[in-house]
Amino acid sequence: MACLPLFVDNHVRGPVIKALRARGWDIVRAVDVFPGKNADEELLEYAAREGRVFVTSDGGIHMIAHRWLKEGRCFRMVYWWAEHRRRMSDGEVASALERLAADPHAFDYPIQYIKPAD
Repeated sequence: MACLPLFVDNHVRGPVIKALRARGWDIVRAVDVFPGKNADEELLEYAAREGRVFVTSDGGIHMIAHRWLKEGRCFRMVYWWAEHRRRMSDGEVASALERLAADPHAFDYPIQYIKPAD
């Protein structure tokens, strides 16, 4: 199983991080890099600079990412809407990330969306 280098913010629950790390994923948490307050754009800049996929459901960062698309800036992001985040179990989130990692065309478009299975 291919693993993507991830950068996660506080919207990614601990059990998801723990499960993926147990499977060999390289995950950096925003709180470990930026222990104090920070700007959303700073988080996206860090992930892009370090070649990591930013995983979040933060609407403000999602808006910044769309601005970056218009500006032609390079980054990769996995996003899910807050309503989906509430409905998805930790296992569903981990499985969705694993499916993305297995798809060689997953980041042909820089923002990938995950959602609960219906």
